[in-house]
Amino acid sequence: MNRSRVLRWGLLMVMAIIVVRLFVIQIIQHDEWVEKAAAQQTLQNVLKAERGEIYMMDGDEPVAVVMNATVYTVIIDPMLADQEEIEKDISEIVGQNRVAEWSDVFADKTRRYYIIAKNVERRAAEKIAELDYAGVWLQASTQRVYPEGSLAGTVLGFVNADGIGQYGVEGALNEKLSGTDGLLKTVKDINNVALSIGNDNVRTPAVDGESIVLTIDRNIQYNVEKIIAEKSKELGFANVSALVMDPNTGEVLAMANYPEYNPGDYGNVSSAADYINHVVEDPFEPASVCKTFTFAAGVDFGVMTPEKTFTNYGEITVDGWPIRNASQESFLLGEQTLQTAFNYSLNTGSTQVLRWLGGSETEINMQGMTRLYDYYYNHFGLGQVTGIELIEATGLVYAPEQIEYGVASTYANMTFGQNMQTTMIQVAAAVASLVNGGYYYTPTVVAGKMVDGNFVKNEERKPVRQTVSQETSAVMRQMLYGTRSMWRNNGTDAAGYYVGGKTGTAQVIKDGAYSFDETWATYIGVGGVEGELPEYLIMVRIWEENKLADGQTHALPVFNALKAYVQDYLRIKPRAE
Repeated sequence: MNRSRVLRWGLLMVMAIIVVRLFVIQIIQHDEWVEKAAAQQTLQNVLKAERGEIYMMDGDEPVAVVMNATVYTVIIDPMLADQEEIEKDISEIVGQNRVAEWSDVFADKTRRYYIIAKNVERRAAEKIAELDYAGVWLQASTQRVYPEGSLAGTVLGFVNADGIGQYGVEGALNEKLSGTDGLLKTVKDINNVALSIGNDNVRTPAVDGESIVLTIDRNIQYNVEKIIAEKSKELGFANVSALVMDPNTGEVLAMANYPEYNPGDYGNVSSAADYINHVVEDPFEPASVCKTFTFAAGVDFGVMTPEKTFTNYGEITVDGWPIRNASQESFLLGEQTLQTAFNYSLNTGSTQVLRWLGGSETEINMQGMTRLYDYYYNHFGLGQVTGIELIEATGLVYAPEQIEYGVASTYANMTFGQNMQTTMIQVAAAVASLVNGGYYYTPTVVAGKMVDGNFVKNEERKPVRQTVSQETSAVMRQMLYGTRSMWRNNGTDAAGYYVGGKTGTAQVIKDGAYSFDETWATYIGVGGVEGELPEYLIMVRIWEENKLADGQTHALPVFNALKAYVQDYLRIKPRAE
């Protein structure tokens, strides 16, 4: 009797537990269990978006320089595959694409999935398919292909093993190039086979990435890279960077660094530093090319003209620091014009312009420094990103109030491009505005996109601001042309052409102080037909660790070689006599 009662109560308790559990599952946790069931009954497949291709211009026609190729992963099922037969035949076909040892593949035959080779080309994959071996199958994917090898490697960047763009255009425009993956959801059976019937099927199409057309001209890029490689060896410097731009639109026609790397073999570099695009990612002290901006501010404010004179003592002292001229020839001492100061890159001349900006003949004051900062930072965009469609560095230009000690000497040095940092693209965009009538264009490497095989150009470019007046722009063109004409440029400028430029030689900071055994050399120049606005702008930078580079001796010859090619390629005809 007691035993029966215990059993009855036990059964009642079990039934109560079951009822409560059913209530929880069917009522309280209903939505959660429905979701779990749906997950078990639904097969989800990601529909991969195809990455957009990248084009360069070949004259007026876009040419693909980055494409997608179909490649295959070879997968083995050790339980089904015949090791002896597969090992012999497939090893020969996949060659260096094999990523696993056969002994590892067949060590555990309960493992049903083992990748034996990756990035196998279509022809080899077809041979494997023809063998029709059990336990062997192919999985298609895409691989980024760079048919031009190292051409514009630091501009293009690369796509890593995870399919993510790194560096260059691939990195900066990764989202546009990648597109958006789609999704296929379908009801499946117990064997994971998708069913084609039912109302639960959902298909979100993949949106392929944009195919981008660059402003870079493939022919100019190739020859610029060739020239700077030759000049690197000829002049004995390890690093050379160059930029070719249309100063009237901000469009980049070539952007080159030596040495380069091959994006299709991006792992074959000495370090990640090899991926850096020095034109946009590497801030440096541009030195005396900044005299162009100092003098432009002086002309624009009406405190100087090229003919105005000052007294050159060869050296002045500011905040206890000496400001010296590299040229100490006796004929440069005494009363000199500002054009002479520009021609011979006299630091005392640019410092005098800073004094005049403050309304003083002898002192550097807050008004002068504030005005110079306004032009450097706000007008010319130095020390801030330009907005070009690449990963770029900011640089550094201090406002006067940000400098705690030696503000006057800091600004005296800034008049000739020291105690500040900019990138080549910042300097080039600013100089372009000085010679094109005073209009600043955001530099660009994107000309448009390819849509259904057709080139769709971007809208016509418009300036974002005016840096100086048209009158000041005309004066600065003449000062640049006058400087180059004074040096005669080794007879490289033929009659009827108008070419101007400015050198820069900057000391490098090491261990917190300026070094006497290493300098960077730059040259920026513009040219075209005499009497007309310049049609091209070229900037060069050359350097090597623990070496003295000079703007006149090293950067100028590179510019001259590039100028001769660009002038010819653009078919610029000299003005008839």
